[in-house]
Amino acid sequence: MRTRHVLLLIAILLFSPGAVAPAYIQAQGTPVLYVAAASDLRFALTEITGTVEQTHSVRVIITFGSSGQLAAQIEQGAPFDVFFSANEAFVSALAGKGYLDPTSTVVYAIGRIVVWVRRDSPVNVRTGLHALVDPRIRFVAIANPQHAPYGMAAVDALRRTGLYERVRGKLVLGENISQTLQFAQTGNADAAIVALSLAVAPPVHPTGRFILIPASLHDPIRQGAGIVARTAHPQLARALLAAVLSDEGQNTLRRYGFAIPRVP
Repeated sequence: MRTRHVLLLIAILLFSPGAVAPAYIQAQGTPVLYVAAASDLRFALTEITGTVEQTHSVRVIITFGSSGQLAAQIEQGAPFDVFFSANEAFVSALAGKGYLDPTSTVVYAIGRIVVWVRRDSPVNVRTGLHALVDPRIRFVAIANPQHAPYGMAAVDALRRTGLYERVRGKLVLGENISQTLQFAQTGNADAAIVALSLAVAPPVHPTGRFILIPASLHDPIRQGAGIVARTAHPQLARALLAAVLSDEGQNTLRRYGFAIPRVP
């Protein structure tokens, strides 16, 4: 069965554009938990899983990507154990089809978006989305709204402010929110609409300036998670979810700019 999974992963990597299959490594004597996670979690989830690895003697290997592409990989049989999506809709859809354990699904955070420019940019980012119509901005990076929730939110915000038609010709699409930020960091785009969680991360924060986009300008980015139904490590998977939902885990998410969902 494991050999079959390896072959399936290779096929996904080779034939799914933009898809990134997990590094398939078995640590001898140590269980391995394979996690599919939205790219906005790159810093926050890595921090949380470090604690889980120590307390539960497990190795956690995370594949970051766009939520839509990761959901497609799970549906195709990629051997992940836990899925952290930037959009609860992908989690609900997979649970409805039997790919995720429906008793495990949960909304763990609410994402926010910002307008981001490099620190040396001459553009006044304090004007928010209106900064993007500045003629000195030729290219604006957003995540691909076809499969990336943060890209969907970016388009939503541009439409609600009446700026979409003025900015549409400048848009360049990243496969996920991390690549979107990279476009702006490297100068391939003059500005970007990215996740607050990336903009405030210590490796990123000194390199740019950003302004928070009002949450009223886009639908809430409700981020959902769930355990893959065929996981070989259900208890460890639940332990990871519990760590994210714990007070410590939620405080970590807050530090990275996530809002915490209200408990009914």
